[in-house]
Amino acid sequence: MKRLTLIAAAALSLTACQHDNLADSSTPFDMKSTSAEYLTASSLPVTKVNGPITSNTTWSGVIEIDGTVAVKDGATLTIQPGTFIKAKPNAAGEGSGILVITKTGKINATGTESQPIVFTSYNLLDGNEDTTATPGDFGGVILLGDAPTNVPATTTIEGLTGSDYYFGGSNASHNAGIMKYVRIEFAGYDFVGANSGNEVNALSLGGVGNGTTLDHIQVSYGQDDSFEFFGGTVNASNLISFAAEDDNFDFDNGYTGTITCALSLADYNSAHTVSGGSPDSNGIELDNNATGTSTSLITNPVINNLTIVGPKFGTAGQGAAYENGIHIRRYGKLTLNDVVVTGYPTGIRVEGVGSELSAASNLGSIQVHGFTTSVTGAGTAGIPVANLLTGTTAASWGMSQPFFNEGSWNVSPRNCGNFQGIWTKYNFAIVE
Repeated sequence: MKRLTLIAAAALSLTACQHDNLADSSTPFDMKSTSAEYLTASSLPVTKVNGPITSNTTWSGVIEIDGTVAVKDGATLTIQPGTFIKAKPNAAGEGSGILVITKTGKINATGTESQPIVFTSYNLLDGNEDTTATPGDFGGVILLGDAPTNVPATTTIEGLTGSDYYFGGSNASHNAGIMKYVRIEFAGYDFVGANSGNEVNALSLGGVGNGTTLDHIQVSYGQDDSFEFFGGTVNASNLISFAAEDDNFDFDNGYTGTITCALSLADYNSAHTVSGGSPDSNGIELDNNATGTSTSLITNPVINNLTIVGPKFGTAGQGAAYENGIHIRRYGKLTLNDVVVTGYPTGIRVEGVGSELSAASNLGSIQVHGFTTSVTGAGTAGIPVANLLTGTTAASWGMSQPFFNEGSWNVSPRNCGNFQGIWTKYNFAIVE
């Protein structure tokens, strides 16, 4: 019998709290006490959600989102550990399963290592072992706040329209809530077409403040970017971006938070974006703003303990589908400490007037490989020559075997966030 590969989940028996916007579930969520499968979850009753959430609401079991669901008017959405969230398949152009925490809402999605909260493809929860998940099966998760940005506070988050979806303001300590031990799989949506600029990312953060907790979040097989930070001051830790179609991490609009412990991991069998016929998938893409102009607030995140791993083989092989490990452009700045980049044509590219790898970086702690170019551009000259490599085979930089497509992989000793713990998932194949 064909069976889906296992996900980690422990015993759980929770009842979905009913509200006006929730359809009735006939029985409580009840998973087996041993490791459960997507097939097991697919047999459970489903709570259907549509329309805005305007009062405190709790989700558990299996949730199906119809269209865009906005949490607002002071409401808090609590998602219990072990909950699965999927989208209702909609017609092209409608958007499929987008959860938005607006400026006036809050989320409490606190999973555990053994019971992560999982936003995933409806095709993994349909009970049909012959269907497979596809990027875009789930729309995405969007958190909005009134922390500082370098765009007007009436700016609408990319991919949506209307005042409910404004982001930015002057409250650096804004608190959107908690997301911890969360996986977002096969998400992202483009309302027009690839690279239209009207896209929903797997996890979008617009003007989110540093009162928010983001910890142990894995995004896999996103249709656009895995994580995009549109301004704000939110800090994050233990982030995994796996097999992104576009960029793994994207920063713009004056984002100035700190990210500690992050992994960008490529699967060269995933889809990849192109721009003007050229590869356009980056480990990090960073802009100050779309026009590349100087503003009083400059995009300048600090990233500590970052590992970017592309494919093992270079321009003659799978590496040709990628662009830069890190791309700093359009007047943006980036501060890096304890960083390894490998498996991209260019390791670090700094491009354009005003753009730079910040002098506040610990340049001696940055190790970079590129198939054709290790580093280029403002601020990169201070990286020690011994820390720079080029060549057609990527460097492991002391990791035991970091390349996902080359058999058993492990980023040890850079596994700062328990990147291969039981809360994570990398194999979605159907196996005998």
